[in-house]
Amino acid sequence: MAKSSHPTRDRLIETMAELLDGSDPEHITADQVLTASGVSKGSLYHHFEDFEDLLEAALIARFSVNVDATIDALAQILATVGSRDDLLKALRKLNIYNQDQARSSFRLERARAAGLTYSSPRFHEALGAEQKRLTDAFTDLFIEAQNKGWMSENVDARAAAVFVQAYTVGRVVDDIAPEKVDPAAWIDLVMHVVDKAILN
Repeated sequence: MAKSSHPTRDRLIETMAELLDGSDPEHITADQVLTASGVSKGSLYHHFEDFEDLLEAALIARFSVNVDATIDALAQILATVGSRDDLLKALRKLNIYNQDQARSSFRLERARAAGLTYSSPRFHEALGAEQKRLTDAFTDLFIEAQNKGWMSENVDARAAAVFVQAYTVGRVVDDIAPEKVDPAAWIDLVMHVVDKAILN
């Protein structure tokens, strides 16, 4: 269940999210978060059921930030392109950015967060709600693209929404491999599928 925003709660989440930049979740302590945030222990447990609840809130915030940026970029593309060729060029540029090896840590972190839902029903429910929000946002954009005639009406907009997220997170298969796929070949494949199977 989503909890309302409060400055102290937000500060704790932001602090935990920042600490996650340099540490694995299991190495971060409540004392580290309290010292870095300047928040009292009583306040922490007023806003969160337990320390794991805070960790889960920070993981959810990190899970979404880059996806939200992609959603915003896609909305901007749909609002500004004037031709199918312009659309393909803009989507290629967006995919090159999102699929770059330098962004592998974001993909790995999303995959790890999803994996953590296996052992925590509470986190499963909370991350699932956040994932639904992200998929809904992509779905709305794809319906808009269909209404503009850019995207095939034979493609289910929600299936496409899941697909575009899945091929990005699924890139972790290559991110962890010692021998990487040629980045240009990967983008060419992605764009071939987008061009031939999704767009009009």
